[in-house]
Amino acid sequence: MFVVATAGHVDHGKSTLVRALTGMEPDRWAEERRRGMTIDLGFAWTTLPSGGTVAFVDVPGHERFVPNMLAGVGPVPAALIVVAADEGWMPQSAEHLASLDALGVAYGLVAVTRADLADPGPAMARARAEIAATSLGTVEAVAVSGLTGAGLPELRAALERLAAGLPAPVTDDPVRLWVDRSFTVRGSGTVVTGTLGVGRLRVGDELELAGADEPVRVRGLHSLGEARPEVAAVSRVAVNLRGTSRDRLGRGDALLTPGRFHRTDLVDVRLSGDPAADLPATLTLHVGSAAVPVRVRPLGPDTVRLRLARPLPLLVGDRALLRDPGRHHVTGGVRVLDVAPPPLARRGAAVARAQVLAELDGRPDLAGELRRRRLVRADALTRMGVPVHAAPVAGDWLADPAHWQRLGEQVSEEVARYAREHPLEPGMPVDALRQRLALPDRVLVEALVRPPLRIHAGRVGAAGADALPEPVARAVRRVRVEYGDRPFRAPEADRLVDLGLGPREIGAAVRAGALLRLADNVVLLPDALDDAVRVLAGLPQPFTLSAARQALDTTRRVAVPLLELLDRRGATRRLPDDARIVVT
Repeated sequence: MFVVATAGHVDHGKSTLVRALTGMEPDRWAEERRRGMTIDLGFAWTTLPSGGTVAFVDVPGHERFVPNMLAGVGPVPAALIVVAADEGWMPQSAEHLASLDALGVAYGLVAVTRADLADPGPAMARARAEIAATSLGTVEAVAVSGLTGAGLPELRAALERLAAGLPAPVTDDPVRLWVDRSFTVRGSGTVVTGTLGVGRLRVGDELELAGADEPVRVRGLHSLGEARPEVAAVSRVAVNLRGTSRDRLGRGDALLTPGRFHRTDLVDVRLSGDPAADLPATLTLHVGSAAVPVRVRPLGPDTVRLRLARPLPLLVGDRALLRDPGRHHVTGGVRVLDVAPPPLARRGAAVARAQVLAELDGRPDLAGELRRRRLVRADALTRMGVPVHAAPVAGDWLADPAHWQRLGEQVSEEVARYAREHPLEPGMPVDALRQRLALPDRVLVEALVRPPLRIHAGRVGAAGADALPEPVARAVRRVRVEYGDRPFRAPEADRLVDLGLGPREIGAAVRAGALLRLADNVVLLPDALDDAVRVLAGLPQPFTLSAARQALDTTRRVAVPLLELLDRRGATRRLPDDARIVVT
């Protein structure tokens, strides 16, 4: 199947032509038939001589229904531009063409209708000249009469050639089905329709509804009036959703492959059309089948920032259209450059941002995104529409190689600086280093630490960082000399001061494993615990505090916290009568 949208001035015979080609009635509403004009979107299809199928999205031509027209054209890859031979090129012909051009539609053909009423030559020449200056370029043109049927075989052949020239559909990309209709079918529930531009839908698939947190499931699929287990792009499709009320979704919503789209209300875009500086402060953004009011902030000559009235699932490279509904004027097409732009809070930020955007072309570029963002999660880039083909540096984090190298150098500098400022501490706390480097995740710090640095006990230091500063090491050596033969005697507080062991020095020695702290100002040499267990195991079991104190040749000041520490470590167990036993 290939899908084509009609375009053209009101009452130039779009619906009549679709009816003549398909034998189907595209005007769905009684009001449309009574007034003889299309008000909303209509759909019909037919089989071409080669056996292929063409589906038509028939759009309204009246200027009051341009938003409806844009909802039908937005997701469609090709257009059939209809011009009446007896009236020629008209205002809505021009606005529809401007819309197609703004959306970047590059495939189409012209049908000059009512060829039985007037010479089609002038209308055909004018139409082709107007179209040649747009994204459609040179197109084929066919003169037809919906009344007599003249030219219909030639038009069908032209449609075949148009279909043959379209790019091959992409069926392995994530689904983003813009909803153009929603209704309820008795016995089936909610049904939505849209043009499936890329991807593949299957019965049973779980999808996300843009703007809602709850998943939805595909209960059934219809295409060309038949139930199908699977529908692939490009196709018109009706999706029956399980357990979803109709009032939860409507035109402009989208069904999405879970986890593959970034919903955003702030985008930076490149504008083609009116100069950015001339844009009004508010416009309407048309993308897919959605029409959303936006606030406009010009950045550069052709770049603007748009603040959307509601978030949309947009990707880098998306084409959209800006329109001033008050003036019935297409201000221009936009190409999405960034769906997660940085804030512009500082003075001069807008000018700097314009310089960045001037270098972007709207094509997803992993290297460029990494260079600009420096650090970003792979999942975030995927949701922006940027293919990820690089290995993460840590967890699911990707990094710009140059920035990652600079961070590695900065780690060494920060750790060295911290060591100079805190000579008694065994390295820099990991979280302090993370904050100094402005890193969003601790796992990035761990990945950046390389020999001769290491992480130990939540701190980053040199591999030999356990070595104490010389004044502290000298004081510990004196303790070992003075108390080596009395391992369970602790220096008194004034002796600690004489040795140069204040609270910070003791803390550094304890962290380095050079001293064992039992309580404030009660420290022993680090092997005292194992020695104490051996001594206590030689006592008759159970033993009392007094017996332990005598066996250890120490004071109650040391014996009480020492035994409590052994209890906590499970080396001894305290009994109900306050006696203890050594746990073997």
